[in-house]
Amino acid sequence: MNAPLVPETGADVKPRAHTIVVGNEKGGTGKTTTAMHLVVALLRMNYSVTAIDLDSRQQTFARYIENRNSFVTRSGQKLPLPEIHVIERPERPAEAGAQELAKLRQILTTAKALTDFVIIDTPGSDTELSRLGHSTADTLLTPINDSFLDFDLLAKCDAESLESGRPSLYSEFVWDCRKRRLMADRESPNIEWIVMRNRVSSVEARNKRKVAAAIEKVSSRIGCRIAVGLSERVIFRELFPLGLTVLDLPVAGLAMPLTMSHIAARQEVRALLSALRLPGLERETGD
Repeated sequence: MNAPLVPETGADVKPRAHTIVVGNEKGGTGKTTTAMHLVVALLRMNYSVTAIDLDSRQQTFARYIENRNSFVTRSGQKLPLPEIHVIERPERPAEAGAQELAKLRQILTTAKALTDFVIIDTPGSDTELSRLGHSTADTLLTPINDSFLDFDLLAKCDAESLESGRPSLYSEFVWDCRKRRLMADRESPNIEWIVMRNRVSSVEARNKRKVAAAIEKVSSRIGCRIAVGLSERVIFRELFPLGLTVLDLPVAGLAMPLTMSHIAARQEVRALLSALRLPGLERETGD
């Protein structure tokens, strides 16, 4: 599962990778689906990618990539594959924290020197390992479902006026991670935080407009940019058992022809990649 990253002997190893952390303290927002589509999009643009799964309990990100490896082996298809690392929990709980943090630092040091992008998928919980992962981000991407239930993680909302109040749990979490990053290296750039409205309905509903307005208002207060993510489409999830994404279709031998809906889904992924404004991708994404 954990393919080794080994720098060349005597090489002048310097950090060069851009680190994207997909994070949120709430489950069910599409973090892993988003992370996997970003991985495949970058690989298909001939960038090298290291993937890191910080959720040692569920390991959904790692299983997605494991499924992809299995599909390639079974089918003989030539599909781009990333390096994948899982931060496993030690057998002794008392040693878990220190060993997990040390392992993540070790993987990141080598990955940032040898690959173009590092993509980290985080658990939907507040752990020391998740905080360290967040603090290493150059780009922090936070998918939230298009609802006030998810908005509550960003800021408190007045029940009558729907005006946003003080920053909420996850905003404070991100603020702490930004401080950690600054304390560790005062010359490092600040974490660019992008909140992504995910699983957006195609129906123009009143609640949808209210959520969009509330997120836009609170963005300057909590220090983030807003991006529109992926629509509510089955295709984004049904390819998980095969380890595939909409960017891989059509695949020879797979009874799933490319439809107009699939083409629209691929365009959403490309639009998201463009919205991230990643270094070196301006020409490829059409910016």
